[in-house]
Amino acid sequence: MRKPSVLQQAAMEMPDSELDEHFASSYGIFGGKADKAAVLVFSAERARWVADERWHPEQKGSYLSDGRFELRVPYRDSRELCMDIMRHGAHVQVLEPQELRDEVVRRFEEAVSLYK
Repeated sequence: MRKPSVLQQAAMEMPDSELDEHFASSYGIFGGKADKAAVLVFSAERARWVADERWHPEQKGSYLSDGRFELRVPYRDSRELCMDIMRHGAHVQVLEPQELRDEVVRRFEEAVSLYK
């Protein structure tokens, strides 16, 4: 904030449930109701750490038979989610949706191009 000021108009009162629906239903800092779900599969090596992380209050996770961990996360805006996916590098694969998968691939390709 650069120049805060007090307004004459009173703040609007909103029930916590409405605020949660707008700000807490989707992944990360971006508001709005989640309208997509990411399906991520983490390597067995990372599974034990990721399984204990709370990415979202409505996430669903389960271990796969080979020791990997599948995580389902609701989201609306992919920007922050992509950053969190990318920090796991080769230890995570985006299965769904295709548009998120494509975006992660594009971002990794851009990063690799800096080193060529």
